Amino acid sequence: MRIAFIVDPLQKLKAYKDSSIFMMREAARRGHEVWAFEAHELFSAGQVSAHAHRLVVSDDNAAWYRVEASVTQPLTFFDAVLMRKDPPFNQEYLYSTLLLSLAEQQGARVVNRAASLRDYNEKLAILKFERFTSPTLVTAEMARVHAFIDEHRDVIVKKLDGMGGTSIFRVRADDPNRNAIVEVQTVEGRETIMAQRYIPDIINGDKRVLVIDGKVVPFCLARIPKAGETRGNLAAGGRGVAQPISARDREIAEALGPQL
Repeated sequence: MRIAFIVDPLQKLKAYKDSSIFMMREAARRGHEVWAFEAHELFSAGQVSAHAHRLVVSDDNAAWYRVEASVTQPLTFFDAVLMRKDPPFNQEYLYSTLLLSLAEQQGARVVNRAASLRDYNEKLAILKFERFTSPTLVTAEMARVHAFIDEHRDVIVKKLDGMGGTSIFRVRADDPNRNAIVEVQTVEGRETIMAQRYIPDIINGDKRVLVIDGKVVPFCLARIPKAGETRGNLAAGGRGVAQPISARDREIAEALGPQL
């Protein structure tokens, strides 16, 4: 098979932890062709195509790939196109998903489907599963954010288009920087953000539970915040620990499994 990965710049991927690289290595091990390109290399002149690069992939983390060839091909040339670009989910990301939707109509197989990437925003998707989430507010209005902080006293505020722990703040009701944080996060009421009641159990890890074909994997990755830090993100210094899932983890994953 020819498998194409839409990724961030190859030279910036971290081979020791990037799941896209693990997928590329496994595909190559199984004898498939591995291709990659960035979102800006997508274009349409009638048929959605990309300037794609065929890779030779190795297990050497210091030099994990070599570009064997670079050619322009329609996306239908590939047996599968995996959309693996990281956020931010900005206008360029949106345009990429619109091109990928058109490519699907032309016969390309895109994973995950472009419409799903738009409908299941990395942060806003939790609003579909309110019974499993901490109290959550999504708004651009600063007064609403302040009222939420007054109600819950200890709150996390985050932008909707970030990743890796960027632009995430813990704000207590008596925080002297509270007004400034809300102003900066919402760009003085012009940008929508998310606020959530702080969950102290974060000290035990921000868990990544895997669901494959609707079935729950019995082990998860718990991302443990470093000392003095609220965020468990690996990019923010969190420590990844594999551990068995809890009964609550299983309850949530089994409820979400059929929809996923």
